[in-house]
Amino acid sequence: MTPPADHASETSPDAVDEFDWIERCLKPLAAGAHEALGLSDDAAVIAPRPGQDLVISKDAMVEGVHFLPDDPLDQVARKLLRVNLSDLAAKGAAPYGYLLATAWPSRHGWVQRQAFAAGLAEDQRRYGIALFGGDTVATPGPFSLSLTILGWVPQGRMVRRSGAQLGDVVLVSGTIGDGVLGLAAAQGRLEGADAGDLVMLADRYRLPRPRVELAAALRETATAAADVSDGLIADAGHIAAASAVRMQLELTHMPLSPAARRWLERQPARDQALGWLASGGDDYEVLCAARPQAAAGLIAAAADLGVALTAVGRVVEGEGVETCVDGAVFKPARAGYRHR
Repeated sequence: MTPPADHASETSPDAVDEFDWIERCLKPLAAGAHEALGLSDDAAVIAPRPGQDLVISKDAMVEGVHFLPDDPLDQVARKLLRVNLSDLAAKGAAPYGYLLATAWPSRHGWVQRQAFAAGLAEDQRRYGIALFGGDTVATPGPFSLSLTILGWVPQGRMVRRSGAQLGDVVLVSGTIGDGVLGLAAAQGRLEGADAGDLVMLADRYRLPRPRVELAAALRETATAAADVSDGLIADAGHIAAASAVRMQLELTHMPLSPAARRWLERQPARDQALGWLASGGDDYEVLCAARPQAAAGLIAAAADLGVALTAVGRVVEGEGVETCVDGAVFKPARAGYRHR
């Protein structure tokens, strides 16, 4: 968006006004969404859809915790949308719209805000959603963001964490470990990797790929699902706890990108390295369970959509998560990321 000529000093932080930010950057993101009321009110209005349930989820991101201080702000905006879209995908829900809250530090002026809004606009077009409302404030602390995502699912069909059954096959989409490796790459801490791997992994950390295309197939077949945000092991534990079962994971079956495989080959302790990849988080893939007789069909349906699903374990009696390497029980140093 090109600023109007009367904002001669608007690249300086003190030139930013919250109502200008709403008028010039946020209102275009709500264009065409009647629910948003033109962002002229304190609330949005959503009409119910017969035969549909409204699915609501929220994720927050804080500078220095979920993204790096020097990450491009258009990519930060897109990551914020995508981590929330990943939650919807795991619930089998179709994206609808979102509410946004931003807490801007004083160092961010118009250039930064316009870049952020441009990132939102790009992924709104990609995923067919619109801004419905929210809030914006200033903060002396780090840049902080919160987004509430809304989606629709046929009534009573949301895929919950609590439906895993004994004997189910455990599957995961895409690849695991790129998020934690990507953070290390973005921070310059990934030793021995070539330039191409560093770029690919850092991009995977900054721009997750929410598996929204899997939503319908998951509704039809999955008994339980969650997105992999805290780490494969930790999120398997969430399903296990909700379903009152035990999840057995074979880490050698964990799908890895070529870059992650090259990194693994350089590690002296393969089992510890696999555990680190499985507990690192920030992958935003879908972890799900399915009946054995249905798993092959789900894998095939995902493949038709261009997404790989890989069997990584099974559901058994007990509680918690049991991790194995080459069939032998192995306990990683941690299960996943936890905020303190």
